[in-house]
Amino acid sequence: MDARYSIILLGCDSHISLKNQLDESFESHLIKDEASCLQALSASSYQLVLADMSCPSVFDICQNIKSSFEIPVIFVSSIDSNEERLAAYDCGADDYLSIEDLKTELHGRLERLIINKIANDQLKMQLAQATEMAYIAMSGTSDLGVNIQFLLDVNKCGNLDELGMRVFQALKSYGLSCSLQMRSQFVVKNMEANGMSKSLESKLLSEMKDQGRYVDFGHRSVMNYESVSLLVKNMPIDDEKKYGAIKDNVFSLLQGIDARVKALDTLDSLALEKNLVRSLTIKMKDLMSSVDESYQVVMKDIAAVVEDMADSIEGSMQYLGMSEEQETSLQTTIELAIVRTSKVFNEGLNLDKDLHQFLVHIDGLFKTDKINPAQMTKIIESLEKLA
Repeated sequence: MDARYSIILLGCDSHISLKNQLDESFESHLIKDEASCLQALSASSYQLVLADMSCPSVFDICQNIKSSFEIPVIFVSSIDSNEERLAAYDCGADDYLSIEDLKTELHGRLERLIINKIANDQLKMQLAQATEMAYIAMSGTSDLGVNIQFLLDVNKCGNLDELGMRVFQALKSYGLSCSLQMRSQFVVKNMEANGMSKSLESKLLSEMKDQGRYVDFGHRSVMNYESVSLLVKNMPIDDEKKYGAIKDNVFSLLQGIDARVKALDTLDSLALEKNLVRSLTIKMKDLMSSVDESYQVVMKDIAAVVEDMADSIEGSMQYLGMSEEQETSLQTTIELAIVRTSKVFNEGLNLDKDLHQFLVHIDGLFKTDKINPAQMTKIIESLEKLA
């Protein structure tokens, strides 16, 4: 099949092994130095640069590529080092792969960055407009309005994807380029403004989530608040007033995000508990129906046995040589046994009726997603009858 993506392999000794690990959807071009790389990027259209970190001055080369071209750059290293990862990101790299990552993640990471670039190009015009208006919106009343509107809207979010998009809408008002990570009890959600995620940013946010409220490096800042972390990529480090205002206002947004993440966790937990109770109820209903049928059979068999025994004794009395008084006493005992057996049988029928009503109420309660207070009251009353 024809290659879908054209990429540059930049570096020294790793080219052959890298080239062999790329499938036929990538057309790779081996380039060893900066000048040749810049010339190739100027002359042709490439989707990505895959750079070997053993190449001399690879950080400077990456900065020069990024300053002249809007193209993703991925570093490949023989080790897995967080310091090296931070250095790679600080010089503008879009991702960082260790040799171990190449075995399982190379294709997916390359393709994801390329798709991210396509999505980001579509957002470029909107981002430029937002940046142009950014600090106009940083007045006190504008900040308050943005944050209040976000806190009003956030309560309408039914899942983390919707919550993330609300966050980026609010951040757009500040002209900020960000990466977001939300950590619920059920999933860790990483997002960019286009709705997707980036591997390097996701890794950094996971590494720094426990490093304090603020982690500043260059014109970037990571802000952490319990279940949420935010990487701001364009902090105005030359304007102290704006820098502080952004931190204060964005941090209040993080508190709102954290509150909604926990609220969604509670809703999801309640839904799981309800599903569990529903499943247990269905199982209990089936079990009790089976018990009910067996119980009725047993009660009928007991009554039949008592009646048969009474008939048998009554028929045999004339051969037992008993006095009239003895026969009368035995007859009375038999009749009393029949009466008591009938009473037990009737009580069993009443218990069966109450149990049936209880199961009917339980079944009706879980047929809909909303709890009906009247049905709950009937279930409580049924339980009291069964007690």
